Amino acid sequence: MDAQTIRESVTVAIRYWEPRRLIYNVVLTGIVLTYFGLSYPGSRSTISVDFVLLLFLLAVLANVAYCAAYPVDIFVSASGYREQWKRYRWVVFLIGVLFAATITRFIAIGMFRPAVSDIR
Repeated sequence: MDAQTIRESVTVAIRYWEPRRLIYNVVLTGIVLTYFGLSYPGSRSTISVDFVLLLFLLAVLANVAYCAAYPVDIFVSASGYREQWKRYRWVVFLIGVLFAATITRFIAIGMFRPAVSDIR
């Protein structure tokens, strides 16, 4: 097995993770839209400039969190476990998506839950 340079490890990581970022973002967007739809028409009242800015902030933070896979991928790809890692890193992707989806679900529920004063 030949040694892989850091540059090659970074290139391999980008090739693997960046196409999957689209899947990650589609899943998270789908969750938010689902809870928006389930709470409609009450959720319509949450839409404002501040709300859109909050969604933007959360989307950026979700994508920063997605980048946590890069240091792990680069480190393992540069090791002697590169071949095993290539076969099983989809598990890390799946766990990451499920984790982010869980967090997104709770945030979306909180964003679109009717105010206590609206229930009474």
